Amino acid sequence: MKSDFVAELQAEQSVTSFFLITVKEVRTGQKSGKPYLQLELRDRTGSIDARVFQNIESVAETVRVNEIVKVKGRVDLWQGKKQLVIEQIRAAKADEYELGDFLPHTKRDVEELFAELRECVARVGNPWIQRLLEDVVNDPGVALRLKRAPAGKTMHHAYIGGLLEHIVSLCGLCQRVAPHYPEIDGDLLLCGAILHDIGKLDELLYERSFGYTTEGQLLGHIVLGLQLLEKKMDAIEGFPSDLRTLIQHLVLSHHGREEFGSPKLPAFPEALMLHYLDDLDSKLAAMRESFEAEKGETEWTAKNWSLQRPLLRLDRFRQREESGGKTSAASAKNDDSPVD
Repeated sequence: MKSDFVAELQAEQSVTSFFLITVKEVRTGQKSGKPYLQLELRDRTGSIDARVFQNIESVAETVRVNEIVKVKGRVDLWQGKKQLVIEQIRAAKADEYELGDFLPHTKRDVEELFAELRECVARVGNPWIQRLLEDVVNDPGVALRLKRAPAGKTMHHAYIGGLLEHIVSLCGLCQRVAPHYPEIDGDLLLCGAILHDIGKLDELLYERSFGYTTEGQLLGHIVLGLQLLEKKMDAIEGFPSDLRTLIQHLVLSHHGREEFGSPKLPAFPEALMLHYLDDLDSKLAAMRESFEAEKGETEWTAKNWSLQRPLLRLDRFRQREESGGKTSAASAKNDDSPVD
């Protein structure tokens, strides 16, 4: 079974292990002018770039994207970044690996998360909203996928169960913040929190690797989510038309800004609050994932691409201050030059 997980790999280490191919491209070296095979290899702890320099055509024909392979090679540093130089590679046999080793997974128990979600639905006072939420959450096809879907491909909560974890976290934020503002309809806000990203169930692929369905590429999760919700609301006899419109707007506007893919800007308090709380939960999750991904001793992480900046590790910064050392912003890893 699998050993040598990506997060554990060190420079100069020899590696014989199993990985999932998520990217495969034949490239040409800028200096050598010779072709090589560029791969991205993944397991549940992260991803690493890999290169094949020998028998390029043969290897390219025998391994495929979204295929699990057995690899023998060594870890090198190239411009300060770890990469795996592959000496041997072949398709893995079905009895050689466990699929759970290759996709990251929420640290939470998904059944506990789902139970928390159902408790949130049970606390909703508005009977129309509660009926809609029950019809969505208790739909077997929705529930099964909701326990597996990531919240994104790379940006935040990008792991199995990530969407459910994000929704439950956002519900907690809504329940804490809404009482501070008496004008907020807590039931409507909670409805938006649970349903705003429901279209990601159809937008994303999450069986062997994270990607997009054809419908996801063409329509996006906002449109797909509205389609699902409109069917659910149509099935509830007498569902109020004004409430339908408000729920549609919550989904349409939750990205907050047109440049972030939002068809409409938030136009009432619950929509505005949903956008900012969703953004807060997403960005803090992206920060948390950066801190967890790197186990080095530096005070700064590598550049977080979703936030477009390196991040300061407060614990290490404070340790240096306590020991009388000095820190410098120049130590941040701002090098975002591409690897050849």
